[in-house]
Amino acid sequence: MTETELPMRTATPQDWDLIAQLLTVNYHNPSGELFRERFRPIFEADRSLVITDDDLIIGHISARTRDLSVPGAVVPAAHITLAAVAATHRRRGLMTRLFCQELRDTRAAGEPLAIFWPSEGRIYPRYGCGLATQRLSLEIETGELSLPQQRVPGRLRTGAPHSLLTTLAKVYDEVRGGRPGFSSRSAVDWAHVLDDSPSIRGGAGERICVFHEVDGVVDGYALWRTSFNWTPTGPACEVRVDEVVARDSDAYLALWRFLLSIDLTRTVHYEFAAIDEPLLHLASEPNRLGARVVDALWARIVHVDAALAARRYRTPVDLVFDVTDSVIPENAGRWRLTGGPTAARCVATDEAADLGCDIRDLSSAYLGGPSLGALATAGRVRELRPGALFEASTAFGWHLAPVGPEIY
Repeated sequence: MTETELPMRTATPQDWDLIAQLLTVNYHNPSGELFRERFRPIFEADRSLVITDDDLIIGHISARTRDLSVPGAVVPAAHITLAAVAATHRRRGLMTRLFCQELRDTRAAGEPLAIFWPSEGRIYPRYGCGLATQRLSLEIETGELSLPQQRVPGRLRTGAPHSLLTTLAKVYDEVRGGRPGFSSRSAVDWAHVLDDSPSIRGGAGERICVFHEVDGVVDGYALWRTSFNWTPTGPACEVRVDEVVARDSDAYLALWRFLLSIDLTRTVHYEFAAIDEPLLHLASEPNRLGARVVDALWARIVHVDAALAARRYRTPVDLVFDVTDSVIPENAGRWRLTGGPTAARCVATDEAADLGCDIRDLSSAYLGGPSLGALATAGRVRELRPGALFEASTAFGWHLAPVGPEIY
């Protein structure tokens, strides 16, 4: 049987143990049983595909059903995850079969967009996927910087994250709609996010929550843990920050002043800072934040007209895009986008195009991260009418950069 003949089918709940075995080996995870049980609750069998060879599962991909905040709106988006092909079956086109079918299934489900965190970004442009957000990884030297010391109303308290779930979820939902890149969280999602099994601590201590409140109303929180280190010259412990969510600037400042001043610690590590993280503008010595730009969310528009009509635009826009798409041919052609800050509409047209691009590039620009102008400079977007590139780049931008605050 050739690789193209190996059967591909929708997974069943009973497949999970074999899928987890494949993922454990492919992801080089030494805690196979813990991995299997940690991910079992979020496994959506009816949104998962497997390829089998006799009685073995040798390929898998899955999608999770969640919403995504985009500029000015919240849209349903397939959260693609847990993609793998067995080492014995690599380089035979099996991932292409899995990924392309998952995209087609996403479109059929009525979701205009798919997002994912790739382990290796070079694989996915061939499927029309584009890097849509970047993030900052911070390695902060706390002794070398300070934050503004003005009085901030309210107080800080700490507690166990699970006991504060209702409070955390309320603050998160209040914030997520205003920042592109945030995903909705069900009770199952929150249980996964807050899981604090020893196997995922990386040798550090238990996760702790610190939250800020004013007159009994919580307006921000941070999830963090500490890692012990003691050198010949004294304490050098590290704070590892998982998440910081704040409704306003006062809560944000109070939380970061706390995180940067925990006794016996000398560094703070935070992997999910935004490209426009406010901390960059609060720190007395921004270089001491140790900021490093890394990839975050990748996006793939699967339904051009629905996706472009779903989001909002910074300025009025009336443009025709000539789009190519080798995976989902229904997206290929000319599309007229009209809209602005409050509404948008996108329809097929035979009018002359203002801009030409592949679906990959439209996907990259969708969340307001990479600009269409920057993509044009890289030779990936063509301006077909003078002035159209400026109009599109301005309209597709947003006042806050998109983020990728959670690896799902």
